[in-house]
Amino acid sequence: MPRRSGRSSSTAVSPSPRPRRARLRRTLAAGVTACAGAALSCVAGVPGTAAPIDDFYTPPAQFATTPGAVVRTEPMPVFVAPPGIGPWPLSAQKVMYTSRTQDDVPVAVTGTYIDATRPWAGAGPRPTIVIAPGTVGQGRQCAPSLAFATGLYADITGPTLSVNQEALSALAWNALGARVFVTDYIGLGAPGVHTYVNRVEEAHAVLDAARAADTLSGTGSETPLAIWGYSQGGGASAAAAELQPSYAPELSLKGVWAGAPVADLEAVLRQVDGNLIGGVIGFALNGFLARYPDLRPELDKRITPAASGLLRELQGECIGDVILEHPFQHTTDFSLDHRPLLDVLHDVPEAEDILRQQRIGGLTPTAPVLITSGRNDDTVPYGQARQLATEWCGSGATVTFRTNELPPILPGFTIPNHFGPELIDGYGANGAISYLVDRLDGKPVPGCTFD
Repeated sequence: MPRRSGRSSSTAVSPSPRPRRARLRRTLAAGVTACAGAALSCVAGVPGTAAPIDDFYTPPAQFATTPGAVVRTEPMPVFVAPPGIGPWPLSAQKVMYTSRTQDDVPVAVTGTYIDATRPWAGAGPRPTIVIAPGTVGQGRQCAPSLAFATGLYADITGPTLSVNQEALSALAWNALGARVFVTDYIGLGAPGVHTYVNRVEEAHAVLDAARAADTLSGTGSETPLAIWGYSQGGGASAAAAELQPSYAPELSLKGVWAGAPVADLEAVLRQVDGNLIGGVIGFALNGFLARYPDLRPELDKRITPAASGLLRELQGECIGDVILEHPFQHTTDFSLDHRPLLDVLHDVPEAEDILRQQRIGGLTPTAPVLITSGRNDDTVPYGQARQLATEWCGSGATVTFRTNELPPILPGFTIPNHFGPELIDGYGANGAISYLVDRLDGKPVPGCTFD
């Protein structure tokens, strides 16, 4: 059992709220500054390439089937600073743990566990933050854990490229003294098809990561927990929030950030059709085909041979590969009748049912949730995010909805109007980190607010 680090959960005299809040801001500012520098250097390709997928990612023939069981761990380095600045003091492990598919089949999932190395900046016992990553791709090599050691995964023989997009969030929380677990999701790292934006399987991977983290920390299910995610990760966080009461009721979930959540998958897929990362529609279709094989002959009747080839290709690609090789793809180019693929799928009753099953909002979270969305987001539509907040509020959930008013910049290019709000809403002075720290500190929040 790894050594338990940090403060005891026993009662202690806490500093007054104002000095603690000021210390929180200073610590966060320093951590984000360092992490941002690391992230920028990673994007620039400074650190180099990651090691190839090794035997760690191949599950044993038999492993524990209990959700959240730790199958194996392995120490790993973490790249967090450009050369010459020096390493961030981290204790990190690659982890394989057990989760469940939508059909309740045990499956091995991998991820990254970063233990705390400094005092917790909030009040009360040290929490665990589970990070649900944004879109990284569908190939095994796109797993975030493979990019943590050097900042990116790159292979010129592919070629393929995957940047560690969660360096900033993981290290910002580490700077505040929290434990962090970043899941790879099902089918990334470990063998199998990544069931992209499958709400049940993403939720299971997130909640079982929390269970695995509680085992690794030795603190148990009473450990204060917060879930953090944006874009694909926002949808995974939202799905985890509404499934937690039934799937993992023992977890002490204190708060959730669902940034730009993929709540209405059909609305999101229509929005991205033709934009910079339109190839993610292929990721979604591949995930559907993996879980609903009867859909394949119906789809094959309606798409071109080029479309079938592209789906096979996308199954092994990362989001960086999509941007470099398949930008601004319109699905009208891949249907036999030149209609958008979403319109084509509506001709197949089974496909319509699959899309309905991916809707988030039909269950009620019991933990407070912050939902943020950019009014001009060109990738994950604002309206469906606000609708999620409205549906949850109507069922009695505690929801804070915040609108980001960043003006439209290069619509269709994803980066300004989709990722811009992530930085503002996640790390700003009144952003998601502050919201979650307040929930972890036990501060009350109104039932439902819309800004």
